[in-house]
Amino acid sequence: MNLDRQYSPLSLVVRSGLVTVLMLLLLNLSNMTVNASQAPASAPETAKEAPPKNQAPDQKTTKEPEAGGFAQIEQNIDAVFGLFNGAVASVFFFPVPLTADQFRAGDGIPLAVLWLVIGATYFTFRMNFINLRAFKHSLLLVLGKYDDPEDEGEVTHFQALTAALSATVGLGNIAGVAIAIATGGPGAMFWMMLAGVLGMTSKFAECTLAQIYRRINPDGRVMGGPMCYLSDGLKEQFPGNPFMNGLGKVLAVLFAVLCIGGSLAGGNAFQVKQSLGAVAETVPILSEYSWAYGLIMAFFVGIVIIGGIRSIARTTEKVVPFMCGVYVLACLAIIIINIGKVPASFQAIIDGAFAPDAMYGGIIGVLILGFKRAAFSNEAGVGSAAIAHSAAKTQYPVREGIVASLGPFVDTIVICTMTALVMIITGAYNDPQYTHLIDSNNGAALTSEAMDSQIPYFQYVLSVSVILFAYSTMISWSYYGERCWAFLFGDSKKASMSYRILFLVFVVLGSIVSATNVLDFGDLMILGMAFPNILGVLLLSNRVKRELDIYWNRYKLGEFENQTSSS
Repeated sequence: MNLDRQYSPLSLVVRSGLVTVLMLLLLNLSNMTVNASQAPASAPETAKEAPPKNQAPDQKTTKEPEAGGFAQIEQNIDAVFGLFNGAVASVFFFPVPLTADQFRAGDGIPLAVLWLVIGATYFTFRMNFINLRAFKHSLLLVLGKYDDPEDEGEVTHFQALTAALSATVGLGNIAGVAIAIATGGPGAMFWMMLAGVLGMTSKFAECTLAQIYRRINPDGRVMGGPMCYLSDGLKEQFPGNPFMNGLGKVLAVLFAVLCIGGSLAGGNAFQVKQSLGAVAETVPILSEYSWAYGLIMAFFVGIVIIGGIRSIARTTEKVVPFMCGVYVLACLAIIIINIGKVPASFQAIIDGAFAPDAMYGGIIGVLILGFKRAAFSNEAGVGSAAIAHSAAKTQYPVREGIVASLGPFVDTIVICTMTALVMIITGAYNDPQYTHLIDSNNGAALTSEAMDSQIPYFQYVLSVSVILFAYSTMISWSYYGERCWAFLFGDSKKASMSYRILFLVFVVLGSIVSATNVLDFGDLMILGMAFPNILGVLLLSNRVKRELDIYWNRYKLGEFENQTSSS
């Protein structure tokens, strides 16, 4: 779609605004130092007054830019970016009080977390728990039982799922869970698992819509995702209603802009920085030559993403099962070695989830942390996975939605639970010697220390796993951002290539920027995608329910059993 031809005034505003934001971000990232990750994002100047612990050797010779000239401009832009993060966070994380005590204290559940919970809960009941009813069917679909090579699309069910999983099964499963357990206690994992179960239906609904409203170009390339079902779906569902038509266009553009920001920061630069932090624990020299790590990652990312979704899918269908298998087997080995501690670990999860006076903030505090980290981990309701699943080969949109529902299960119920059990069994989450890792949000390094304490020299294996987790996340997020970029600026090969080059630049920048600043910005952009996405899916949920009822009735009657597998 070329947005210019349909509503050029809006397109011009979006283009100029987006380019300005990206320029500011680029300048901001270039001014961040390698080891500022322990300084608050909203106050970068504190890093200059109090150098962080474990200061890298090369930081001793780093000179702060003098106040004046271009250096002063960079400092001003950095300060503006801090204000931007703070302003956006004040909206996304606005505390919504649920009790009188919370109202008086000005406390409550962050708006974005509450929005995700409301959406996931509504979809689960509206679709009659399709996340549980269709679980067996989803496994058969992924195994290729109902594949038809003649269906329109670019990738198979399995490739679409692995592409989506490669974006969600990343450092959030290692770093995010470790930090969640360390700051919220074992009880946070219970709420993460519940959020994962509910999130399965959010994934089902958004990915079904992505298939319904996808656009297939003459060359076979697919344009699909929230950008399409927000702009086209609301127009179709509310014909003759100019307000809903305009709302759909605004939501689609807002989603695309947020997705591009999330892809460059949270799905790219943050992945590089966190993986570098974990690998540097094993290979300390990387702390001195972080830029070299960024260049190497950029090279290997580039040779895959230049080929588009087909190339990405061919890579992820091999990398994702391997990296998940290695990580899960390692966690299982630690669990089996400490099998006697497993019952107590699950008891700690239950007790921590419902203890009203828990040291980690009580039920509400742990619930909020669990749902928040689950949202960042499986991205259910965010709408990103819908972009990958829109490219799957199928003539039944509901079928791909059912496949997509497996994503949160694998991501949160399986892999995140494994990480949580390792953290609890080893006691690393409350070990005083790892306080500096917790304070600096270096969850990947914390998990590495926990696993290495049980399996000698396993830190080297985990380093490889961390790199693969980060790598797979980056190549899939490059596709998400590129599709949104093409939606805004025209779906041409030239536009797509310009974004891919920009993405590779941010890979290198990610190796030298502040982890805290990138984490804040990336989390805000990715979490912000849920606002337009869930609103649109709620308004279009009747269409999803109609499609589901038709498909499920045919499935129960056995109409699909005669299809042959092509896998």
